Amino acid sequence: MARYGTQFGPDITFLGVERCDWRDAATYADADVVILGAPFDGGTSHRPGTRFGPQFIRQSCYLPHDGSRPSLAMRVDGLRDLKVYDAGDVEMYSGDAERSVRDLQDAVHTVTSNGAIPLTLGGDHTIAWPDAAGVAQHLGQGRVSMIHFDAHADTGNITFGSLIGHGHPMRRLIESGALRGDRFLQIGLRGYWPEPETLNWMAEQRMRSYEMSEIVARGLDECLTEAFAIAVDECDGVFLSVDIDVCDPGHAPGTGTPEPGGLTARQLLDSVRRIAYELPVVGVDVVEVSPPYDQADITSFLANRVVLETLTGIARRRRDLADGTRWDPRLPLLADRPDNRPASGD
Repeated sequence: MARYGTQFGPDITFLGVERCDWRDAATYADADVVILGAPFDGGTSHRPGTRFGPQFIRQSCYLPHDGSRPSLAMRVDGLRDLKVYDAGDVEMYSGDAERSVRDLQDAVHTVTSNGAIPLTLGGDHTIAWPDAAGVAQHLGQGRVSMIHFDAHADTGNITFGSLIGHGHPMRRLIESGALRGDRFLQIGLRGYWPEPETLNWMAEQRMRSYEMSEIVARGLDECLTEAFAIAVDECDGVFLSVDIDVCDPGHAPGTGTPEPGGLTARQLLDSVRRIAYELPVVGVDVVEVSPPYDQADITSFLANRVVLETLTGIARRRRDLADGTRWDPRLPLLADRPDNRPASGD
């Protein structure tokens, strides 16, 4: 099957990176990262529209779409220092959830087995099930941990009579054995769901869920450091799943189930960059961007930057591992420029 392209809107790639066909490994033989679109919102329980998320995440940037983004923070270009391809959207019909998740897992597994990191643009959070399962299918059941940013635990069992939905993927991953419950780290939970029965199930799986009141009391950095130690224990890689509603609706209004009181955009960007720099990330998804509910593309712009910060962190990690160096975030912006000499006192 030829490259599908984007399912909704013009056929563009993420900020102008090269195209590939995920079914044809020869088209991305040198890839570090392959971007996949998952335009599915058939698992949505409240406001729909995330099927348009991949298109908006790809395009929401005021800079030229030239396949280059040098980072001021990390002094690397995540789109050029890594070899990044965009395989377009996996054809996903929101009216057939079973077929859609099966097809997405096939795509993610194919990309992973050909040596690239799959980075999936959602779509509702249903897609985390086939995303992480596709990675574990290649790397080994129970060998991949999950760091999950979200307002909601997504550990529900059945909604509207269905086992497939955006409130269920984390339960499906654990029940299937793809991921271990005791290597499941959740950041940013808050609000009034899930109910006590589901919380009891989560405790039985030995999940570690950092609710916002704990994050506020202890500090986000301390919670992340603790989560990192768990994530790399007895696991070969980390899957990063970012639900944009982890941020306060003031920072990300365009989402289906907004919950007040979340992280700031700054906190989320710093966190994903740190994860990508410090941990062996083997898969990523960014989900729940619903453009019909957005204001001035605020949420789409944030999701675009989540992708870029993740790629930047991976690129910097690989450079430092190759050079035997370690990035110092305290370094002033111009300090390592060759012409940055002290001003003369004369």
